[in-house]
Amino acid sequence: MPEPRLQFAQKAFIVDRDRVLLVRKSGSDPHHPGCWEVPGGRLKVGQDADLDEHIRREVYEEVGLRVEPGPPFHLWDWWMPDGEPGEDVRVVAVARTCRAVGGTAVTDEHRVPDDHLGEAAWVPVRDLADYDVIPGLKPVMEHFRTDLA
Repeated sequence: MPEPRLQFAQKAFIVDRDRVLLVRKSGSDPHHPGCWEVPGGRLKVGQDADLDEHIRREVYEEVGLRVEPGPPFHLWDWWMPDGEPGEDVRVVAVARTCRAVGGTAVTDEHRVPDDHLGEAAWVPVRDLADYDVIPGLKPVMEHFRTDLA
C-alpha cells in the first residue's frame, strides 16, 4: 500500500462589515455538489512564493477579488481520494480572515469563473448556520461564527 501524500490548503473567510463571502459548489463538482464553502484551495508547490501570495491567488482566481490576508484562526484536516482507488491524500488546511481590497464586486448573481464553483453570495454572519456547507467546513464555520464574528 502506498504512503499517503500530504497537501496544504488555505480557506479565506472574507469579511465585509457583518457579512462573509460564500461560494457554492457546482452540481457537477465531484465532492459535495451544491454545498457552500469559502474561497481557497490547495497549495501548488512552486506556484506561489509565500502563503499570503497563495491565498491572494486562490481568491482572485475563484471570485475576482483582491484580498489582504489576515491571521489564521483554525486548523483542520481531511482525507480525500487521489488517483487510483486506495490512494488517498491528507489535506491539512488553515482558515484565515481576509479583507477585500479591490477587484470585481461579487454579488449573489455573480458567476464564479471556476469549473467546480457555481455562485457566490455575501452572507450575514448571523445567517451562516442556515447554509448547507461542506461537511469538513462545518466546525470551522461554527468557530468563525461564534468566536470571531
